[in-house]
Amino acid sequence: MSKKVMAIIIAAILAFSCVALSACNSSNAPAEGDKGSDAAPAGKLIVGFDAEYPPFGYVEDDGSYDGFDLACAKEVCDRLGWEFEAVAIDWDAKDLELSSGSINCIWNGFTYTGREEQYTWSDPYVDNSIVLAVRADSGITSLADLEGKTVMAQKASSAVDALNDNEELKSSLKEVVELNDYNSGFLELKQGTVDAVAADLGVANFNVGNSNGEFIILEEPVSTEQYAIGFLLGDTETRDAVNEKLHEIAEDGTMLEIAQKYVDKGLVIDSLILTK
Repeated sequence: MSKKVMAIIIAAILAFSCVALSACNSSNAPAEGDKGSDAAPAGKLIVGFDAEYPPFGYVEDDGSYDGFDLACAKEVCDRLGWEFEAVAIDWDAKDLELSSGSINCIWNGFTYTGREEQYTWSDPYVDNSIVLAVRADSGITSLADLEGKTVMAQKASSAVDALNDNEELKSSLKEVVELNDYNSGFLELKQGTVDAVAADLGVANFNVGNSNGEFIILEEPVSTEQYAIGFLLGDTETRDAVNEKLHEIAEDGTMLEIAQKYVDKGLVIDSLILTK
C-alpha cells in the first residue's frame, strides 16, 4: 500500500472520529440558549385568539391587535424572555390550529368549565357568566319571556354549550342561530332578525355599552363558568411556565393594572379570580 493511500485512510478515520465525538457531546449537553424546563421548546408563545371578542381580544382602528388577554400574555412572555405572537383564528377551527402547531395556546376568554379533559389548562383567572342581550324596547325581561323566540350564539362557543345544557330554556326557544362572530350577531339583533344574543358577560357588556341604550342585558344568566388558558393536551411544560408567571402578575398587581385599561371595553374587575 502506498504512503498516499495510507494517508487518505488515516485522514478518513480521524474525520469520522471527530464527527462521532461531536454527536455524543451534542446529545448530552443543552443547546446554546436552552432555558431548560422553564421555557417552551421554541421560547415563543403563539396565542390563538378571536379578533372580534372584546374586551379579551380585538382589532384596533389602526389594525393592531389588543385586548385584556393579549396584554396579559405579552406581559407573561416579557417575564419569561419569550417571543410573543398573537394569531387571529376562526374560533370554530381553534382545535385544528392548536393540534397543527400554528398556535401553542388558546388565550381569549376561553371557557375551562366543561372542557376540563380536552386541553391542558392553566389555573382559571376569570369568573364569567353567559348572559342574554336583548333590545331595550323588546319587552323581554326574563328567560321565560324568550319562549318562542330566536337566540343567536357564536358557533362552537361556550354560549352554545350553555344553551344546550339549559334544557328548559333551549326547549322553549323557537331556534338557536349559530353565527361566526358576535359583530354579526349584534347586527342581527339590531335589525330584529334575532330576539336575543347569548354571549359572555364581557362581550355583552362591550356591545351593550356601545349601543346608546338600544340593548340591555337580562339579569338572570344562562350559566356561570370560568376562563383559563388552553394548551395542547399533554403540553405541561409550556403550561407550567406560563401558569407560574400568570400567578406572578396577579400577585404583584400587574394584572389589575392591565385590567383597568379595559373596563371601558366591558371587562368586569370583580370577575378576576387570581387578584383576590
